[in-house]
Amino acid sequence: MATNPYPRTKRGAERREQILRAAEVMIGTQGFSAASIADITRHAKTALGTFYIYFSSKEDVFRELVLEMGQLTRAMVTEAVADAPNRLEAERAGLKAFLRFVAERPSLYRIVEEARFIDVEAYKAYFTNFAKAYAAQLREAEASGELRPGDAEVRAWALMGIAKTLGERYVLWDETADIDHVVDEAYSMIRDGIAP
Repeated sequence: MATNPYPRTKRGAERREQILRAAEVMIGTQGFSAASIADITRHAKTALGTFYIYFSSKEDVFRELVLEMGQLTRAMVTEAVADAPNRLEAERAGLKAFLRFVAERPSLYRIVEEARFIDVEAYKAYFTNFAKAYAAQLREAEASGELRPGDAEVRAWALMGIAKTLGERYVLWDETADIDHVVDEAYSMIRDGIAP
């Protein structure tokens, strides 16, 4: 089902956002199956029926969180790489910004990971939309001579895979990891490859 119409009042928008943030915490920590709408509304400090004013179902709010993560990630990475002097430095800046974002919003990232089982279309859309924009940036960098020729789409997916896996291992699984060190190591490999 589709999300209910967006609220017209400031108070309605604030209440909807409150429910979204509660859903992020509850679904992101308990998992989709374990988190109930009652848990979400209790955490949001609102009545159970209020949920249905803004969302049709738990699947509906879940899908919105996946889409939100995609929008936030793209906006955050775009901002992080805006001042990079070249595409390689943009890769470093984007990876660092992404890992820091995952550290700040781990529940939202866990929701995206769970989407591959709960809402496959939202999961595919999250990565496909990101890859499309990423590949376009890589093509531009190749055209300007900042990158050697290659398949921009494959490169985009490979670079996204690096970021995704590093986010799981060094942020979700190990909250004490040195993100700067992880970025330096990954960037070295991205820049120079692994050939001796």
